[in-house]
Amino acid sequence: MATLHFLPATMSDRKALRRRLRAARAALAPAERARASRALAWHVLRSPWYLRARRIAFYLPNDGEVDLQPLLLAAWQAGKQCFLPVLGGRWEPRLWFMPWTPGDDLVPNRYGILEPPLVRGRRTGHNWALDLVLVPLVAVDRAGHRLGMGGGFYDRTFAYLRARRHWRRPHLMGTAFSFQQVDHLEPAPWDVPLDSLATERGVVSFPGRDP
Repeated sequence: MATLHFLPATMSDRKALRRRLRAARAALAPAERARASRALAWHVLRSPWYLRARRIAFYLPNDGEVDLQPLLLAAWQAGKQCFLPVLGGRWEPRLWFMPWTPGDDLVPNRYGILEPPLVRGRRTGHNWALDLVLVPLVAVDRAGHRLGMGGGFYDRTFAYLRARRHWRRPHLMGTAFSFQQVDHLEPAPWDVPLDSLATERGVVSFPGRDP
C-alpha cells in the first residue's frame, strides 16, 4: 500500500474548490494525463480490492478525468464482469450499472458522456451485487470525503452505505490525480465517503473503512 500525500488546503467553499481543481485537471497535457492514467491503472491492478473483485463498475472519462479505459479493457481480458454507469431520468437522479463488453454500442447522455443504452432487464438489479466501484471525483480529503461534479448521482445511488458499519458492499474506490487530494473537505449530510483512493502514486485505504 502506498502513503499518499494530501495538499495542505482546507476550503469550505465547495464551488470555489471545484472550479480550481477542474481548471488544474483541464490544464494537464495529454501526454501527462495518459502517463498518470497508466500509472493509476498499474496500482489498481495490484490492489487487493481489484484482485478479489469479480464484478467491477468503471466510468468513461469526462471533463479531464483519469482515463480508466485501459484498466477497463484489462479487467475484461482478465475475466472480470465489467459495468458502466447509466444516468437515470430527470425524475430518477441516480445511477444504474449496465454490463459492458468491447464493441458494445454507447450513446451520449444528457451531459454528453457516453454510456450503454439503459435496458431494464440487463442492469445489475442491486448495487450490492457489485464488488468494486471506481468513482470519479474532483477533490478528496484524508477521511475519504469526496467532492464530485455537483450532481449527487453517486451519493444518491450508494446512500444506503452510510448506515452500514460492519458490512459494506460494494467497495468504493475513488480515482483521481494526486493534486486532487486536500487535507479537509467539509462534508454535506448526504455525502457517502469513499473506502479507498487510487492515484498515479498508489492506492490507499481510508481509516475505518474496508481493511
